[in-house]
Amino acid sequence: MIKYDSHMHSYHSFDSKEPMENMVLKGIELGLKGICFTEHQDIDFNDPHEEPGAFSLNADAYLYELLMLRNKYEGKINISFGVEMGFQPHLRRELALYAKAYDFDFIIGSMHLLGGLDPAFPDYYDDKNDEDVYRAYFKEMQEGLKVFSNFDVLGHLDYIVRYGKTKDANYSYDKYKDLIDPILEKLVDNGKGIEVNTGAIRHGLKDLNPTKDIVKKYRELGGEIITVGSDAHNINYLASGFDVAEQFLLDCGFKYYTSFEKRVAEFHKLG
Repeated sequence: MIKYDSHMHSYHSFDSKEPMENMVLKGIELGLKGICFTEHQDIDFNDPHEEPGAFSLNADAYLYELLMLRNKYEGKINISFGVEMGFQPHLRRELALYAKAYDFDFIIGSMHLLGGLDPAFPDYYDDKNDEDVYRAYFKEMQEGLKVFSNFDVLGHLDYIVRYGKTKDANYSYDKYKDLIDPILEKLVDNGKGIEVNTGAIRHGLKDLNPTKDIVKKYRELGGEIITVGSDAHNINYLASGFDVAEQFLLDCGFKYYTSFEKRVAEFHKLG
């Protein structure tokens, strides 16, 4: 079983109400060896559906509580200090400065906005079709990766398909590989990993984020760094779908998965 959950949120993220200690206790109950909190930091998140600055992280308060819990539960579970940084192409300087501002164990780079708007809201698609939105998302991801490189793994690469009108009904790697392949090539060239995100299951998708074909392509290109994250925002989803993720990775040709401490990858055997 996969014993490290490398993507989760507590009440230090705007979209979660779960106390950190609850997540730690649940991780211990599940027999996990380690968990990594990856609280949201989305600079310039000004979608009209959300409060201004909603996804700005108070990292000092977050780190203070994390260190207390790390001390309290020492020897029972490893607790890592991570962040999920949302990137946009115009934030080169801001992203670079924030990534260096704290001694994070792990940084996920994720793209949550498209053209400055949140595609998680249904009205985003009112005058659009899924294919155009998905292609625009991958194009903007390419541009974002040109300005932001101080991260460890790219989070939920095809996150956008969670929210389209038809979700992944008409979606496949082959249909978008002209845009996805350059993303994977850049990650491999720069020694970056990708995340396998099991949150796709509770969004009703046919596959994980990203799909098996994308992960196979990353492996084919020489990619070796794979983290597994539940993207849990409450205790009910911590490490959810990890049995699925393990077989998924084995099917993709991986023998190991990865966790991070002090920005250094540690490899753990699958199976």
